[in-house]
Amino acid sequence: MTSSSGHLTKLVALAHETSSDKRRELLRDITDLFIESPAARDGASGEHVDQILTTVAADVAESVRAELAERFADAGHAPSGLVRRLAMDAIDVARPLLERGGVLTEDDLLHVAQAKGEAHLAAIAGRTDLPENVADVVAERGESEALVALASNVDARLSRHAMETLVDKSGDNGALHAPLVRRDELPPDLLNEMFLVVEHKLRDEIAERMDGFSEAELKSAFEAARKRLRRNSKTLPRDYDDAVKFIQVKKLRKQLDPALLAVFLREKEPTRFVVGFADLTGLDFHAARRVADNPDIDPMAIACRSVDMPRDDFLALAVLRSTSAERTQNDLESLGEIYDAVPVEAAHRVMRFWKVRKDAQAA
Repeated sequence: MTSSSGHLTKLVALAHETSSDKRRELLRDITDLFIESPAARDGASGEHVDQILTTVAADVAESVRAELAERFADAGHAPSGLVRRLAMDAIDVARPLLERGGVLTEDDLLHVAQAKGEAHLAAIAGRTDLPENVADVVAERGESEALVALASNVDARLSRHAMETLVDKSGDNGALHAPLVRRDELPPDLLNEMFLVVEHKLRDEIAERMDGFSEAELKSAFEAARKRLRRNSKTLPRDYDDAVKFIQVKKLRKQLDPALLAVFLREKEPTRFVVGFADLTGLDFHAARRVADNPDIDPMAIACRSVDMPRDDFLALAVLRSTSAERTQNDLESLGEIYDAVPVEAAHRVMRFWKVRKDAQAA
């Protein structure tokens, strides 16, 4: 009874206290009581503590709220209303709860991930106990910092959806390449997609990993790739059907070749170029578009090399695709060296996935 009376007295004092220093001192005392005393957090007593702490926390300085968040982040128990409010606070307050706070439920984390911005998403992304559905939201809403933190979190459980989203966004974010390629659970088809956008060293790592997949894993990846294609078909450009018909006519007339692709580049016909490039290289449309949109010339060199396109034809496409107004002889020699450096066997091996995807697209 004496203990309960003491709790009540401090709560009443906290509710009426106007001095900032005294409020901080009372908050510390009540926080200690809540963490250390079951009586202070059970039943109606716990609800009263939660209500008063949450109300008072709204009026204290950010440094005091940050102190509360730090205390409860490592506690086994916490007032649910208070920690939910602190998790939605400024990032300097919320960070310890979001990064490691076991007192936040999965629903709490999901709410923050759906409502807050990049800094909060990045803090959540690094949690060792990150729930799969929360990771999905981080992957969808996150930008550079949050996405890299998520891809680098080897303890996070990532769904197929999250991994696809990260791979899709990796084309514009080189910092995602290494952590994604080195995730053990990244499936073969997504790993293969990364081959066309990463640097030389990572391509070697991908080629080595691809050799280690079993037939069962490859079969499963093929089916997943087909489903991915069906979803991606909703993002086709408006002139896609017209471009396909045009390319089919050119193909029947045996006029589909690198020279025609060069015409498309000169005449600013990107969809026709991508459809034609896909047909010549064995890529599906989405992969070909990714190659065409990549500012790095290496992906195009790999695709052209895989079908033994003549070196001069590749150079013509590379020069026309460039946004540079002029090309020096040194530039051309550099492009030629890139093309010659592509390992033919690795390029052929990687392309087998694209051929399967293309068959699925045709179906």
